[in-house]
Amino acid sequence: MLRMMCSSRALVHPNLPMSNRQSVYKTVTSGHFRTISFLKKDTWNSNMHLKSLGKEKKLIYYSNPVSSPRNYCSSQVKLNCWNCRQPLDTTPAFFCMSCKVVQPPEEGTSYFKIMNCDYTFTLDTHKLQKRYLQLQRSLHPDNFSQKSVKEQEYSESHSALVNKAYQTLLKPLSRGLYMLELEGMRIEEGTDSGADLEFLMELMEINEALDKARTPEEAKKIGQDTKRKLAVLTEEIDAALLRGELQVAKSLLAQMKYHANIEEKVKEKLSEFM
Repeated sequence: MLRMMCSSRALVHPNLPMSNRQSVYKTVTSGHFRTISFLKKDTWNSNMHLKSLGKEKKLIYYSNPVSSPRNYCSSQVKLNCWNCRQPLDTTPAFFCMSCKVVQPPEEGTSYFKIMNCDYTFTLDTHKLQKRYLQLQRSLHPDNFSQKSVKEQEYSESHSALVNKAYQTLLKPLSRGLYMLELEGMRIEEGTDSGADLEFLMELMEINEALDKARTPEEAKKIGQDTKRKLAVLTEEIDAALLRGELQVAKSLLAQMKYHANIEEKVKEKLSEFM
């Protein structure tokens, strides 16, 4: 298998200036504060390209692993089938078009490319689900029970990878966190203090109101308000990512995480009335 590598310098990637600041947030769960800390030091990789589209700028992700010190130049990567040695026409290639044999997963391929989705926060989840079902039907290990050991192993690896990609991209929160990870940002839990007091008070009031809810209607009202807030956050995060404002997107994703937790609590509360 021949892989032609290209340096990250071959890509157009004006790096956005970013200070190594620590952003710390708190959340309120069941009336108590739970503190999480976001990445203390941002790590930047040359996998980002700002492409002008009219008056807008979009982040274009090149499918290379963030942790890799070098970037794969996808337009120059040449892969051959492990079985018949014929060139593979597509990337990622799940099957060889010549001998129809399943291929090994390609290291570093982004979940967006695996699931054939646009690199955007507001991706089409219906298209995502359709792609997931299609891949699982063709790559499920049960289809390879009579094949060689190598083919069985490849199908299992593909199936697990497709599952992980689907679950990551399906929900806005995990999708957004993954997009930040692709851009070199990781979000970790910690114990540092510091948060916006107004935001913390808002969370506390919502949690208290949910705890005091005595009817399904009261709980549903909180759930509807939370869904509207999550919808607004989704639009704001998408806009921040399109502008390349990753720190802003990270801050908004923190808020989304907390409101998503409230949404789960609403579901638990409604189950108590059943």
